[in-house]
Amino acid sequence: MQFTQEHEEVRRTLIRYIDREINPRVDEWEAAEIFPAHEVFKGLGDLGMLGLTKPAEYGGAGLDYSYGVVMAEALGHINCGGVPMAIGVQTDMATPALARFGSHELKEEFLRPAIAGDYVACIGVSEPGAGSDVASIKTTARKDGDDYVINGGKMWITNSLQADWMCLLANTSEGAPHKNKTLIVLPMKTKGITVAKKIRKIGMMSSDTGLIHFDDVRVPQRYRIGEEGMGFTYQMMQFQEERLWAAARGIGGLSRNLKETIDYVRERKLFNQTVLDFQVVQYKLAEVKTDIEALRAMTYMATEKYIKGEDVTELASMCKLMAGRLGRSVPDALLQYWGGMGFTWDNHISRAYRDGRLGSIGGGADEVMLGIICKHMGILGVKR
Repeated sequence: MQFTQEHEEVRRTLIRYIDREINPRVDEWEAAEIFPAHEVFKGLGDLGMLGLTKPAEYGGAGLDYSYGVVMAEALGHINCGGVPMAIGVQTDMATPALARFGSHELKEEFLRPAIAGDYVACIGVSEPGAGSDVASIKTTARKDGDDYVINGGKMWITNSLQADWMCLLANTSEGAPHKNKTLIVLPMKTKGITVAKKIRKIGMMSSDTGLIHFDDVRVPQRYRIGEEGMGFTYQMMQFQEERLWAAARGIGGLSRNLKETIDYVRERKLFNQTVLDFQVVQYKLAEVKTDIEALRAMTYMATEKYIKGEDVTELASMCKLMAGRLGRSVPDALLQYWGGMGFTWDNHISRAYRDGRLGSIGGGADEVMLGIICKHMGILGVKR
């Protein structure tokens, strides 16, 4: 993938903003288990970073997805996983379907302020009994006059404690599970919505995660995104960008972890030499670098195909799978060379160790990615 001066300017602009406005406050936000999403998103919106790939008609830049990948990779410069994940929910998980299929009026009301950073968005798919198995969601949206009446609940919802609106996936009919779902824009201050609790996690501490209940929540049918019954299909399309985003963010974060570790072991002394002087350490760092570059190559290849309009479901799933696994193995390997410092709570590598575990669960578990890949290989469920 060939990067232009414009791509590099996006990267430089983001890193300057991160160094000035985000990284100096990350430790504070991690301790508080929440970050000021409206403040951070407004800053990014003012820089034009929340709508790089969104239509210019609604305040976006109208650029191709390579710019989204550059942004995701640059977000890896943030010294935690929670804040970049929250930003990714806004840019690549809650808004793509709205940008593609929403009505003009709906885009003006919700997409434009999301691009500007005035609104925080969240994506409402997962439920207590349906995470990676999207077809099994139980939340319903029943027609009543010109409205939908929504009942049910969502769980593991990133940004939901601060969000202004949710991109909600709900069942709108009793039909087949892949054809009875609809995406609906749901303002989060609507009567009947209850934030039941903030979920405490072992990582991604600064990202707020909520359990949400819906009790006869009424919204106009004009808040529907695209066609009724097409929600599952639209959500699968959103997943392509979400999974490419996760891989690209992984490249940036893991590269930062590797650099910080090299800098540390170059100075750390052990048995009258630096830790970096040990050949076993050198070889492991070389293996880590090779793994990261393999992920980069596959992600860039998938992005090129996606820009050309090709279906990259299989490749995006491979990228997501590999990023999730490296998000577990790389911080674990690097933490070893920090010794006791690696076992302290505020160390960047120990934070990456905790945060990275989510990568193999959220956005489709590793096993789901493997199932998708097997399906594309033609070997899913094959019996001898």
